[in-house]
Amino acid sequence: MTGNLAHLTLAFGLLGNVVSFMVFLAPIPTFYKVYKKKSTEGFQSAPYVVGLFSAMLWIYYAFLKTNVMLLITINSVGCFIETLYICFFLYYAPKKARMESLKLIVLLIVVGFGLIVALTQFLASGVTRGVIVGWICLVFSLCVFVAPLGVVRQVIKTKSVEYMPILLSVALTLSAVMWFFYGLLLGDFNIAIPNVLGFTFGILQMILYFMYKNKKPVIDEKIPTFDAKTSKMEQKIPEFKDQKIIDVVKLKTLLQSDLIPMTAGHGDAKPQVPSNVPNYTIEVIA
Repeated sequence: MTGNLAHLTLAFGLLGNVVSFMVFLAPIPTFYKVYKKKSTEGFQSAPYVVGLFSAMLWIYYAFLKTNVMLLITINSVGCFIETLYICFFLYYAPKKARMESLKLIVLLIVVGFGLIVALTQFLASGVTRGVIVGWICLVFSLCVFVAPLGVVRQVIKTKSVEYMPILLSVALTLSAVMWFFYGLLLGDFNIAIPNVLGFTFGILQMILYFMYKNKKPVIDEKIPTFDAKTSKMEQKIPEFKDQKIIDVVKLKTLLQSDLIPMTAGHGDAKPQVPSNVPNYTIEVIA
C-alpha cells in the first residue's frame, strides 16, 4: 500500500513538473512581440517578478522539508525562466518602466525574500521554521490564485474572452490538479490547499470561455458633447430618469467656425448670424 502511494506521489509530481513547465513557457509569444517591436509597450514586469518570488519561496520551503525534490526541480527551472523574462523585459523597457521594475525587484526579491529568510532563520528553528514558511507560501499562493478574478470580472462585463486564453486556463487547471494530489499524497496541506482554489478558478475560467466565446462583445455607446470652456469634445453618458429637453445648438458658441461667416477686412467685425438658421432642440425620452 505504501509502495503504491509512493508511486502515485511520484507520478503526480512528475506530471506537475511537466504541466508547470508548459505554464512557465506561456509568456514566450508575448516576449516574441516585444522582440519584434523592440519595446515592451504596455506590458508589465510584475507577473514575472511575482513568479520569481513565488518560485524562490517554494524552493526555500522545500529545503526545510523532506521528500519534496520534485518541488525543488520545477521551481528551480521556474526561477531560471522568470529571471530570463525579467532580464529581457529590462533590456527592452523604456527608462520609466525599467526603473519601476527595478524598484519592484528590490522590494519583493531583495527586501521581501531576504527578510523572510533572515527572520525565520534567527527567530525560529526546526519544525517551527518549516511551519512558518509553509504558511507564508500558502497565503502567497492563495493571493496569486485570486489575482485572475479581475480577468473574470472583465469577461463577464464585456462578454469577451480576448484577455483570457483558453489554453493557459486549461494548463493552470491541470497544474493545480497535479499539485493538489501531490500535496495530498504527501500529507502536505501547504501544497494541497492553494491548488484547490487554483482548480476552482481554472474551471470557472473555462466555463466562462465556452459561455462567451461566440458572444458579441459589449461596447459602451457614448454620446459626444461639446465643452464650451475647454473647447474639447468629451465622451459622456447622460443618465435620463424623466423626459428632458436638451438645447443642442447655441450658434454663437458651438457653430461659429462652420456656420457664422466673418466680414472680411474689418478687424472689429462681429460674426453675422444667418437668419435662416434655426435653434435646434432634441427631445430625449427616457
